[in-house]
Amino acid sequence: MHDLAQVKSELAPTGVLRVAINFGNPVLAQPGPQGAPKGVSVALAECLAQEVNLDVEFITFDAAGKVFGALAENAWNIAFLAIEPVREAQLHFSTPYVIIEGTYLVASGSRYQTAADLDHAEAVIAVGRGAAYDLFLSRTLTAARLERADTSVAAVELFCEQRLDAAAGVRQPLDAFAKANAGLRVLKDSFTSIQQAIAVPRGRTLAAAYIQDFVERQLKNNFVTKALLQSGQADLSAKRKPGVMKTTSKKRL
Repeated sequence: MHDLAQVKSELAPTGVLRVAINFGNPVLAQPGPQGAPKGVSVALAECLAQEVNLDVEFITFDAAGKVFGALAENAWNIAFLAIEPVREAQLHFSTPYVIIEGTYLVASGSRYQTAADLDHAEAVIAVGRGAAYDLFLSRTLTAARLERADTSVAAVELFCEQRLDAAAGVRQPLDAFAKANAGLRVLKDSFTSIQQAIAVPRGRTLAAAYIQDFVERQLKNNFVTKALLQSGQADLSAKRKPGVMKTTSKKRL
């Protein structure tokens, strides 16, 4: 049983639930009319705010790295981010509500056929700075070199402009870009599975526990699946993997 008053005081100390939304991942959030956000992340945030009787304010970013960077400025109360070890030191993560693939965009005539092929001394890969796949590749690549752009969209532009070997990113937007631009293809396999979750700052253990329960319920009742379909993500389904928010730290950020 959750003490809702205490949960709300941690979720939204100012009385308004400030939600970070990342437009850099169009699978999860997209600009709507007049720039208002829409997508599965927005639907979940609105459902949560309604459940705990809070007004909601959306704060939009064009890259996940910028969302994480804004944590130091106390710019938001909850965020929709990929689970990453680098981030876990400062954030509690829920069970993932959806899992997406990180893969590569390459030229149609590229010699690279698999993700593993690109971990090569001569390979140069464009990536969005601070994105989940940037963090993953930074700690796992042994030979390839990363070239970072400010956003994932800018990374694809960098790949094209400088004719790099690949651009790393989420499969769906890379597929869309390849279909719209001749001479490109997306690798059939992936280099990682990106677990998307709801995050709250470390130390807010009551809020973390409530959101963990909230995500589990929205997965069970198919809310996430319906929200994905409504936002045009018919090729994705809600994913459920074992996992709970880590709530051991008692430090309040």
